[in-house]
Amino acid sequence: MAGYEERREAFSAQGVSVIAGTVDSLEDTQTVAEPLNFPVAYGVTRDIGDALGSWWDERRDFIQPSEFVLNPEGKVMFSTYSNSPVGRMDPAETLTLITYLNSLKR
Repeated sequence: MAGYEERREAFSAQGVSVIAGTVDSLEDTQTVAEPLNFPVAYGVTRDIGDALGSWWDERRDFIQPSEFVLNPEGKVMFSTYSNSPVGRMDPAETLTLITYLNSLKR
């Protein structure tokens, strides 16, 4: 999440808000979110993960990374779903793609 925080102003300049969510408790989330200037939701449940279509790790009983970029109307523009820690959206690449997509609108 630090990479998104480092680029938060650049995302904002592209009209993007960053929001994160975690299965962690409120206390653990507050520790992780303390240096961040974007909202981090806590307590993501399996039901929420299922509604998102996320991969739930049965063996360790937690959600794997599920990331979405939504347009202003809430429609998914692009997403990633992982079944391991590999495959998360890279903040720099995500910003580059959003900048490019915004340039096509002009």
